Amino acid sequence: MKIIGLTGGIASGKSTVSNYLASKGIKIIDADKISRSIYDIGSKAYVSVVKEFGVEILNDDKTINRRKLGNIVFADKERLNILNKITHPIIFDEIKRQIMELTIQGSNICVLDAALLIESGWYKVTDLKWLVYVNRETQIKRLIERDKISKEEAINRIKAQMPFEEKVKYADFIIDNNSSIRYTYEQVDILLNIALNGGKK
Repeated sequence: MKIIGLTGGIASGKSTVSNYLASKGIKIIDADKISRSIYDIGSKAYVSVVKEFGVEILNDDKTINRRKLGNIVFADKERLNILNKITHPIIFDEIKRQIMELTIQGSNICVLDAALLIESGWYKVTDLKWLVYVNRETQIKRLIERDKISKEEAINRIKAQMPFEEKVKYADFIIDNNSSIRYTYEQVDILLNIALNGGKK
């Protein structure tokens, strides 16, 4: 099975590309969805994260308040690294389980959608790496609108990730998401054709 690694900076439009691929019947392994699911009350990740960051990050119902946790780690790289060390091995185990499941089902291609594809090292299980690009000004604007956060919070979250200039060194293809949605889809169609049959029609 061919595995495409799809990544991009926060608010780059990666989810737009992922949703389009899903609409075409491509199986998606969504690392962000997995990361949310591992925080169930009482789970290994939940216990470790609460022990490390304190009960201050909990909602009244004892669930983890991801925004509070995010504000802590995105303002402190050392704390972010601690969180990643707790959660990344758990997330990767589930990614590998889903890859195995799709392989057994006979899928010929799937997409690993992960914002931290490169930083985490998960790119090593992929055959192709697609990087979604958007300029910084647009990225900040989209993030503020999407997450209803301040400009300072948006900048902190962007700075916490690997710069695009570093990510591009790992990418096989770059998807320019600065223009129209139609243009983005056209690029994805071309790259999907290449992935499936080497560009042959």
